[in-house]
Amino acid sequence: MAELSPAASIEAVESGLAAQGYIASRQIATAVYLAQEIEKPILVEGPAGVGKTELAKAIAAWRGLKMIRLQCYEGLDEAKALYEWKYAKQLLYTQILKDKLGEVLGGADTLQAALAQLHDFGDVFFSKEFVEPRPLLQALEQPKGCVLLIDEIDKSDAEFESLLLEILSDFQVTIPELGTISAVAAPTVILTSNSERDLGDALKRRCLHLHIGFPEQKLEERIVESRVPNISQTLRKQMVSFIHDVRTLDLKKQPSVSETIDWARVLVLLQASELGHEMVKDTLNVLLKYEADIEATLPQVTSFVAKALRQNAFG
Repeated sequence: MAELSPAASIEAVESGLAAQGYIASRQIATAVYLAQEIEKPILVEGPAGVGKTELAKAIAAWRGLKMIRLQCYEGLDEAKALYEWKYAKQLLYTQILKDKLGEVLGGADTLQAALAQLHDFGDVFFSKEFVEPRPLLQALEQPKGCVLLIDEIDKSDAEFESLLLEILSDFQVTIPELGTISAVAAPTVILTSNSERDLGDALKRRCLHLHIGFPEQKLEERIVESRVPNISQTLRKQMVSFIHDVRTLDLKKQPSVSETIDWARVLVLLQASELGHEMVKDTLNVLLKYEADIEATLPQVTSFVAKALRQNAFG
């Protein structure tokens, strides 16, 4: 069978993600295809709610892989992200060794010989049997690979980025007591960032960069159609047109794609057939998350709704 061309392969990514309900732009599908082919992580940046986390979920579902998620936060360290020792189990084995100490040292006739025998047991306590793997190590241990989502990396400390560098470049990690542990199968790594802080150059060099902004109107209509299939075409076009006008305002938080989908579901629940001024005003809190943004938008509702109705009327 002939190998697919890159263009056909990118289209296959688009189709695969669409089958999972994720409508990807050409730019997104290309990044996913390249990440697969060259085994490189993707750093996905963009405002909250545009589908960064959903992309990782869709890739995992499409490829039939387990998704392992590491949610980042300030103060995250290797004990929570990589591994920690099973101290309770070590303590139990120490107690067993203490009870059997006489038998263990029975053949030792000098202090040096006794210490040598105890040293052998000490190494056992720092073996893989006593390691509790956290998300990063779990991802390396998956026999069929996985999708590793490192979510909101910009919320972690800059020091945490250094911990990631070996994993992102070589899909391996070095544990002092155990040595280097390499991935059984290279994971697909997706890092997301809301750009709350600048990330280090060393981390960025190891990743493909993908920015997901607010989609164009036609693409956003397709996203709504995929996620809310029971909404009418007329209402879908009108509400997306209205949202694109709202995004031109100077707001604290622009309505994201996730809010678009939520609003579509609300309008369907309220059995709306088209946008109406009063219904928009009554449900604006679904679209906007700050009272100041609602107050800034209310005076524009009439003109934005009229424009959406007019645009739809002319196709």
